[in-house]
Amino acid sequence: MVDLPRLFYKDLILEPTISHNNVYWRSVKSCTNERNKLNRLFVINDIINLIIMLNSNVFSFLKEIKQNNNREWFQANKPFFDDANRNVKLCAQQLFEELKLRNDLDDYKVFRIYRDVRFSKDKSPYKNHFGIAFHRQKPNFRGGYYLHITPDESFLGIGFWGPSKDDLFRIRKEIEMYPDEFEAVVTEKRLIKNFGVLQGEQLKKAPKGFDPTHPGINYLRFKQLIFIQKIGDQQLMNDSFSDWMEHQFEVIRPFLNYMSEILTTDFNGAPLP
Repeated sequence: MVDLPRLFYKDLILEPTISHNNVYWRSVKSCTNERNKLNRLFVINDIINLIIMLNSNVFSFLKEIKQNNNREWFQANKPFFDDANRNVKLCAQQLFEELKLRNDLDDYKVFRIYRDVRFSKDKSPYKNHFGIAFHRQKPNFRGGYYLHITPDESFLGIGFWGPSKDDLFRIRKEIEMYPDEFEAVVTEKRLIKNFGVLQGEQLKKAPKGFDPTHPGINYLRFKQLIFIQKIGDQQLMNDSFSDWMEHQFEVIRPFLNYMSEILTTDFNGAPLP
């Protein structure tokens, strides 16, 4: 259930995917004292199961910004963006609250729409997607979750996008020592059924210091270790989407726990200080 006091009341009351006509919301709306509003929100949180869904305005905005990626259009349509951005933030908050306990999450982040174009040939000032990252509790729980929202090309990505040099070396040494065990984890039946095969950037040759004829060479060449599942637009807007996310997190958990154990122990399996 959503931790309502962490959300802005003004955002909740504007959110079109929430039914505001029931007696509980009317009691909040009629209240002029901000402290009393929060108290009444606590009551609502205990009485009704609030579900905030991604609404179609998010996809409409993203389609428009893709065709009109310039500052003039964006400023003229700022309320359009504000509505979509508010909805994404509310959905991210709800997902975090529902997923954090069973998945050892400690924070989440909704990425800004503005692009850093300093070192890019593409000078388009805005992204044509929304991105949400869910962070695990470090240092004991490693890996991360990323939800990418864009029309017809949304996906859930889970794993390791940019492991540090030391972490990548430790992972490779584990593969070198126990290639069959690593392969068994990343090819587990339910994992493959839901996410497909392991993905990520790879070296063309064996990493320095590793045998190019090693039986685990196909895994040793990975620089990223990511599992990805595509998501349809209607699925994202379904009121059972958080249940779907919980299921995917449950399926991927053995892989993340296995990787966390590797990255929190030395080569002998002893916990790191």
